[in-house]
Amino acid sequence: MLQNEKYVDTLYGEDNDLERVKAGIAAHGMPDISVADGYGRLLTLLVTMSKAQKILEIGALGGYSGICLARGLQAGGSLVSLELLQNYADLAKVHMEAAGLGDKVEYRVGDAKQSLKELKEEGRTFDFFFIDADKEGYPVYLEYALLLAEPGAVIVGDNILLRGRTIDPAKAGPAVRAVRSFNETIAADARLLSTVLPGYDGLAIAIVK
Repeated sequence: MLQNEKYVDTLYGEDNDLERVKAGIAAHGMPDISVADGYGRLLTLLVTMSKAQKILEIGALGGYSGICLARGLQAGGSLVSLELLQNYADLAKVHMEAAGLGDKVEYRVGDAKQSLKELKEEGRTFDFFFIDADKEGYPVYLEYALLLAEPGAVIVGDNILLRGRTIDPAKAGPAVRAVRSFNETIAADARLLSTVLPGYDGLAIAIVK
């Protein structure tokens, strides 16, 4: 983490709900790959400012981003969270309930592409998307987000720099190629108004026109 990012994080006091998530992730031997603290705060702001009522999260992990997203929901709003692994979804649910947000979230466990297909078949639509799952799936997840999006929906993608691999011409693995494709689509697709933030590990933010 860069010095300016460390400085910004020191401006904010400890968040008990989010610290509980971090501790739970560590205790269960899960990877420490939750959204950065600063971007977690940004998610809450974006949901609040957009007045989102129907959020779709791709990648639950231990519930850190889910808490940040659900905190921004207005009364009656809901979060659908897609997670590959049952034990991850179970832990995320525990953390959401401890944060007083358990009633706002519905978990769907299994391959996200299949879950997205089912949501499309059900006629579901959403006004906010957060993508933070397997990187090779990012281009597919973005296309599904566009299919499921209401006009004006916000789409956010995390880790779009892959700790420097995205901008390293020597790197050309499947995840790197997929994220580059995702970034290029975010930047150039006529259906989107977007920007990319280079802080932490990169964050893409777009609005569906």
